[in-house]
Amino acid sequence: MLIMGPPGCGKGTQAERLSGRLDITGVSTGEVFRDHVKNLTPLGREVVRHLDAGDFVPDTLTNRVVRDRLNQNDVSAGFLLDGYPRNTAQQAELDVILAANGQELDVAVQLRVDDAELVRRMLHRATLTGRSDDAEDVIRHRLELYQHETEPVAAAYSQRGILLSVDGMGSEDEIFERLLAALRASFPAVIPDATPATGDGTTPG
Repeated sequence: MLIMGPPGCGKGTQAERLSGRLDITGVSTGEVFRDHVKNLTPLGREVVRHLDAGDFVPDTLTNRVVRDRLNQNDVSAGFLLDGYPRNTAQQAELDVILAANGQELDVAVQLRVDDAELVRRMLHRATLTGRSDDAEDVIRHRLELYQHETEPVAAAYSQRGILLSVDGMGSEDEIFERLLAALRASFPAVIPDATPATGDGTTPG
């Protein structure tokens, strides 16, 4: 499965909690990039060259990093992907990667948060961390990029019938419980120890 949402929606936090709850490997593309850079791998050196030049990491390199990670043994029994795919080209590549491994997505979770709340959260974060990329004009530009590049990914998963759209407003605990409840209701097989009610009000035996 994967989780997506606009900048500031809290998907990283929810991804970490959800992967622990479901006992599957969490795969954050940001963390994977940092590991490659830290360990001075060939992929990491390519990433650094782009970042040092002030460029985005291109899709071709991002796809190679994700393919390498999803071919490792710890994700063979399941994974929760955070931060990928960001656009429809990456989405198409993910389909190819999974098909080559005999896998397919069970569910794509999308957290929904109002733009005004996203801006408020990230401005608050800026006061705590001093992050220069959390200035309001930069925040709004990032939100526009999300709408342009990533919303079409969510729409494509919706057409496949695997998109689970969840309200991301409220406290961390409230969002997590809402997310679990939505998974139980729409994708009960994803939570194997859950006992969702059947249509007649009983639970499966």
